[in-house]
Amino acid sequence: MAGVLWILAVILVVSGVVNLVRGEVMWGIALVAIGLLVGPGGVSIFT
Repeated sequence: MAGVLWILAVILVVSGVVNLVRGEVMWGIALVAIGLLVGPGGVSIFT
């Protein structure tokens, strides 16, 4: 399960950074924040 959370978190953070670069600041910040929360190092919503 931790591996799946890492992959999901990486995908969310990368897509958030891409959105920030494209100028969609609110979506970018939201995706990065969600990615950090879902990741095993963050506050996981699954535990």
